Amino acid sequence: MRFVSAAEMAGTEVVVRVVDALAEVFADLAAGEVKSPSRTIVEHGPARQLLAGTAIWERRGVGSVKITTLTPDNPGRGLPLIHGVVVVTDLATGQVTALLDGAELTAVRTGAVAALATRLCAAPDASELAIVGAGVQGRALVRAVSAVRPIRAVRVFSRTRARSEEFAEWVRAEFGHEVSVHDTARSAVADAAVICTATSTSGPDPVVAADWVARGAHVNIIGGTDEEAIEVEPALLGSALVVVEERDAAVEDAGEVRVAIDAGLVAPCDLIELGALVNSGYVPDGRTTVFRGVGMAIEDTAAAAAVVG
Repeated sequence: MRFVSAAEMAGTEVVVRVVDALAEVFADLAAGEVKSPSRTIVEHGPARQLLAGTAIWERRGVGSVKITTLTPDNPGRGLPLIHGVVVVTDLATGQVTALLDGAELTAVRTGAVAALATRLCAAPDASELAIVGAGVQGRALVRAVSAVRPIRAVRVFSRTRARSEEFAEWVRAEFGHEVSVHDTARSAVADAAVICTATSTSGPDPVVAADWVARGAHVNIIGGTDEEAIEVEPALLGSALVVVEERDAAVEDAGEVRVAIDAGLVAPCDLIELGALVNSGYVPDGRTTVFRGVGMAIEDTAAAAAVVG
């Protein structure tokens, strides 16, 4: 059995492989050729969760089981928000073939899913990226989005200025991008071609208002610690092309989607699944686009398959 560390999942080459694998698996999901049941979530304590997700990707002959913990107090302790492991199995023999660092794989595949949505929806020449949230996932998003679009400048906002400055130094050293640190989310996202929100918010108050987003921008919403969390004002969904991993999963787990549906801004049938977008050959046409990701077990299976090779 192979053990895959976080260090082995670093680098742009790995991210591109994961993005390509996700495009393939979402096409299979749309065709009904993937088995990805809903995750099991056990709540314990304030907003703490133990999660288990299983999925099978028959085209690649692999299955996976991911066990993770979500502990919102951890960043204050100097510990990661997420801990976990991913077990990969060979469908033909039933053998366990690999064990991967679950927290790192989660960061990589979440960034890669947003990058896939960005590759499908954002303007081909999009060069300015706004990141709201300067944690581990924010870093994964910079790496992934930079792999699919010619990003030259990054804007960052975090509630903690010191974390934003540290994040900015990392981006400059890692990618050579121009980076600006902002004191408000509004100034960070203004006029940005691609916006990514990756915060640990758990409340219903939006971090980003709808009217702060420039017309024609692409927005990836991937943060929040539970299904009630709202990162971006749901009103934005009413005027945008809304993309999700899977309709049922989004309606169940995405706060912005449920609020927008309840307000009559969108209907479930208006939500475009990633697989359908991959298969349709969609070409960006200048519309504002929003991807709301909630995470699915099959993404871990695809990402693990791409990492292990």
